[in-house]
Amino acid sequence: MKKYQLDKEESEILDAIEEGNWELVKPKMAELSRYAEIARNTFRKDQRMNIRISKADMDRIKTRAAEEGLPYQTLVASIIHKFASGNLRAA
Repeated sequence: MKKYQLDKEESEILDAIEEGNWELVKPKMAELSRYAEIARNTFRKDQRMNIRISKADMDRIKTRAAEEGLPYQTLVASIIHKFASGNLRAA
């Protein structure tokens, strides 16, 4: 596993937690319900899309999905979501 070096702010937060200076605040039911609804809406798959791609690309996608331990449709949906939300950029 990769060892992670904390920055100054992260170290201060960790020290405060370990010293017991933070207390757990339980969210209200309304807040939990709101976030649950946001999550449901975010991951709802209610549209179908059919595309044609080359066999070579499809084989590469299936290989990459297998390496990640995902169904290839899930990998493709994830890539599309990242691109649509602006979180996927060309290298």
